Amino acid sequence: MDQFMKAIRFHEFGGPEVLRYDDAPKPAPKAGEVLVRIHAVGLNPPDWYLREGYRMLPLEWQPEISLPAIPGTDISGVVEAVASDVEGFSVGDEVYSMVRFPSGLAGQSSAYAQYVSVPAPELAHKPSEVDHVTAAAAPMSLLTAWQFMIALGHDEPNPLQPHQHEPRPLDGKTVLVNGAAGGVGHLAVQLGKWKGAKVIAAASARNEALLHDLGADQFIDYATNAPEDVIRDVDLVVDTVGGPKTDRFLRTLKHGGALFPVFPLGFSGAREAEERGVTVSTTQVRSNGPQLEQIGRLLVDGTIRILIDSTYPLSLARHAHERAAKGHLQGKIVLIVD
Repeated sequence: MDQFMKAIRFHEFGGPEVLRYDDAPKPAPKAGEVLVRIHAVGLNPPDWYLREGYRMLPLEWQPEISLPAIPGTDISGVVEAVASDVEGFSVGDEVYSMVRFPSGLAGQSSAYAQYVSVPAPELAHKPSEVDHVTAAAAPMSLLTAWQFMIALGHDEPNPLQPHQHEPRPLDGKTVLVNGAAGGVGHLAVQLGKWKGAKVIAAASARNEALLHDLGADQFIDYATNAPEDVIRDVDLVVDTVGGPKTDRFLRTLKHGGALFPVFPLGFSGAREAEERGVTVSTTQVRSNGPQLEQIGRLLVDGTIRILIDSTYPLSLARHAHERAAKGHLQGKIVLIVD
């Protein structure tokens, strides 16, 4: 058996230019793991955070990364081999996964490659009706929206706050989604509608028709109308952008409402939130095969649609990262693996 595979690696931290199309050791499945021949890889922000050495995190939070490293977590492919202690998966099964997140933050997820070994509990069967590109685009973004809004799905300690995150009931509620056309945002819009909420989508003007098509009841072009200036008395804000500016959404919420920043670092509105009677809560998305099995049915019946911004061959991952850096994505970027 060939001991090497093609992979995207970086040997130093930096911009997209550090990504190389290399020969790398082919993994073998350890106990409890499944080896997957990858057909497509979905891109996510942690991919470029890793490539940059997590310089956006406080020093005490930056993981120690061994170089060279292979980025990426989201894959769709076909089972190549199964460890003897694994049940439920067989050679030839089509599968998808968010691999080792957050346990592989330091580069152990290794999805930008032809093969990856996946812990069996993180793997799900890919519905035959869903193509590999769509399936690879789904895991991190859809699990993020799902674990924030529908069900957390685990009882691991929350590293971002002292208490565990709890999704809010959505039926009959009003939900504002900021960054509604992005990878997480366009899925948050659809999950809100699925659960019976009125959904207000904030994004750039070019996305208005698209977001109405996905179910948004109201659209705000944030370039001409800042959502925090025109929206009041919503029950929940899902801010998929987050960061230091997420405080501004506190004024849009009614007493008893909640703000869920997907990227919580820099939030400084705790006192204002307490004065307004608003709950601010976040969580870190975690790999979860059973949730992906459940979500797969929603992809099949059309309840959830995954938007694809663009695709690139694996060898041109650098160009894919350059596209991501330009922003204003409509959905997800996906790498195609030969």
